[in-house]
Amino acid sequence: MRGRGWEGVVAGLWLALAWASPANAATAQTLVNRGNERGAPPCQSCHGADGRGQAAAGFPRLAGLDAGYLRRQLDDYAKGTRSNAVMQPIAQALSPDERDGVAMYYARLPVPVKAKVTKPADGPGADARGATLATRGRWSAQVPACEQCHGPGGVGVGANFPPLAGQPAAYIEAQLKAWQQGTRRNDPLGLMQHLSRALSAQDIAAVAQWFAAQSPVGRSVRK
Repeated sequence: MRGRGWEGVVAGLWLALAWASPANAATAQTLVNRGNERGAPPCQSCHGADGRGQAAAGFPRLAGLDAGYLRRQLDDYAKGTRSNAVMQPIAQALSPDERDGVAMYYARLPVPVKAKVTKPADGPGADARGATLATRGRWSAQVPACEQCHGPGGVGVGANFPPLAGQPAAYIEAQLKAWQQGTRRNDPLGLMQHLSRALSAQDIAAVAQWFAAQSPVGRSVRK
């Protein structure tokens, strides 16, 4: 197993041990429902009580995401390697134990079976463009299919490749633009920064709409 794989295993074991404490579980529930007294608001105010997210506002689903991925995003927000005016101060207001607890809390929530999906963008070829990029890529520009890393239908694979299926199109689009602009730079080997720069604004909108329209459950490769 490669080094990065071992890092994922260690992170998963650490989070599992952290969650095993009833006190940590209670703390996570409190953070989700009420926040803390150091500047972190309730997680559910943006991501919903069930972790479903809010598509209209572009707040992503957290329910069922990999715990190691969620913890790393909180750490990266706190460090500034992932930039966001809302999430950075929140992550900085959470202790390492609180980040562990929140990550495991959302990882253990079920993926919403009836998650609302967005109709692909209207316009000639918009859905075809998004589907092509997602499932086949554009090898002439050295862009592989998104599914090669993010799994069939974009259901996500482990701690490094999060689910895209059923996430708000506005969120996916914003993240691709953040990779392009360098305000997000926490991807393995700089892969997303390279790929996003090969995409046009029309490409980004199309692939975001395509993934938003996919079911977050079904052809999952994770157990």
